[in-house]
Amino acid sequence: MSFKQETGYHVVIADDDREMRESLVHLLSKTGWRIDDFSNAAQAITAVQVSKPDVVLSDVRMPGKSGLEVCRIVRQLKDSKSVPIIMLTAKGEEEDIVAGLDSGADDYVTKPFSPKVLIARVQAVIRRALQDQTTENETESEAISVHSLTIDPGRHEVLRNGQPVQLTNTEFSILLQLATRPGWVFTRQQIIDQARGYDYLITPRAIDVQIFGLRKKLGSIGRYIETVRGVGYRMKE
Repeated sequence: MSFKQETGYHVVIADDDREMRESLVHLLSKTGWRIDDFSNAAQAITAVQVSKPDVVLSDVRMPGKSGLEVCRIVRQLKDSKSVPIIMLTAKGEEEDIVAGLDSGADDYVTKPFSPKVLIARVQAVIRRALQDQTTENETESEAISVHSLTIDPGRHEVLRNGQPVQLTNTEFSILLQLATRPGWVFTRQQIIDQARGYDYLITPRAIDVQIFGLRKKLGSIGRYIETVRGVGYRMKE
């Protein structure tokens, strides 16, 4: 099996399952990327602080600090808070997926996973992070104000009643898309295309999970993100 070579990427893996780590290292090494793997969250967090990788792959359930804590701690690091994080979950359990996204993960992959899907997911979150960084550095877009929210695309910042709201890259993209055109209904596929790119391998159900996490983080303002049954979502005018 061969994959498109994209050298230069640095991946940090956190998983207490030795066989899983070895499998991931073997798979990802075929891409020519630099791989550092760790058996516990604490070591992985230290590696993120020191080396600032391009992406982190973390198992959700680990002894000691869990993958959820990896997300929360990395998101609090000044120089590494925007590093993309992909959670590795067992059997696609929804509670793990929602908890991971709520903790700051950008995406999730369920075990057992397809090698091609995992590679595509890693490439997609890295591309998205690079695009967001370019936008932040080069774009001076005007902030959007709606329902006590201030969304600043240039700063990649969301304020709720003046207080910052910590969102993942995907959540920010979805919120910005909905808030730019209040009242306009976006299909799940349109949200996928805007948030992740047209070549992204994801199901519409995953967008529902992202919306769930976004509403939760927005608190009472989350109710303004309305579900249009059988179509998609909109920001209430």
